Amino acid sequence: MSRRRKAVKRIVMPDPKYNDKIISKFTSCMMMDGEKSTAEKIIYGALDLIEKKTKSDPLNLFHDALKNVKPQIEVRSRRVGGATYQVPVEVRAERSQALAIRWIINSSRNRSEKSMVDRLGAELIEASTNKGNSVKKREDTHKMAEANKAFAHYRW
Repeated sequence: MSRRRKAVKRIVMPDPKYNDKIISKFTSCMMMDGEKSTAEKIIYGALDLIEKKTKSDPLNLFHDALKNVKPQIEVRSRRVGGATYQVPVEVRAERSQALAIRWIINSSRNRSEKSMVDRLGAELIEASTNKGNSVKKREDTHKMAEANKAFAHYRW
């Protein structure tokens, strides 16, 4: 975190197929070793798979999944007088979106389906119905914040 000036937010171009900025951001987070075309194939394949399985709009399902995984509150470590406390703080909108994207990608990578397209599609379908590992991660984060509510007065 720079002390001199604020970090400049880059303008994200929308993705070519769905013309959606969030899918473009998801693609960038999904990408490994600079292979953006591979990441796009995986995401578009997963969205096509969602359309086949659920017979509904994959873009709406994607946004519902992201909304269900976004955390509202998290804990941050705060050091007070030699002791470290887990202080619950509200999450900014940008950070909650970034966390949701990260959690969906990580939990889909840890699944046991054959291809990454199947894993991501299944994880998005489960997340849209409030199931799956990414939603469990959000629930765990909320539980941790709830358990440490007593230290809320250390908030800065």
